Amino acid sequence: MKNLSLPAKIFLFISLLSGALWMGSYLARLIISYQLFEETGFNLKPFVTQENIPGIFETIGPVIILTLISYVIFIITYIIFIISAKLNLKKNGWLFITTLIIFLTFPFELYLMTIDYKMIMTINSNNFSTLQVINLFTERYRVFSSFPLIELFCYFGVIYFILFQPLKMKTDLPAGRQEQQHEN
Repeated sequence: MKNLSLPAKIFLFISLLSGALWMGSYLARLIISYQLFEETGFNLKPFVTQENIPGIFETIGPVIILTLISYVIFIITYIIFIISAKLNLKKNGWLFITTLIIFLTFPFELYLMTIDYKMIMTINSNNFSTLQVINLFTERYRVFSSFPLIELFCYFGVIYFILFQPLKMKTDLPAGRQEQQHEN
């Protein structure tokens, strides 16, 4: 990681920044969204009424937009970083696992983002139907159920892999240390 080119470092920084923004907004959005519904089923809590639900959705809207934009930036800059860094994934197991987690969760998140996009377009229309937005909210959580939480835990694992870089092949050992390593 020390020998990265300047463009690779820039894309890594943007990727990490947008990834952190995405995780924070995603977590905030999940916490807010789960507070609207009862613990069992997808029934709205008593404090959510027809009078205040448009305001609630308009308040959640910017968090959903931030989630969408930061995730798209994260994916694009991460792909550019991987291409521009030219790191060997065989020698950097932590990077391989990180990339695997990101690309395995991408199709699922892409599907959820289509629902989010519909939600944002509905909320930003002048006269939106609260029933339609509630249906989109519940569809998002019915389709993949606990996937958003599992995905967040996976990305917390990504943070661990980036910080500690386990499974990294050490190739810069002194000559005496290389002989000891081969004997073991």
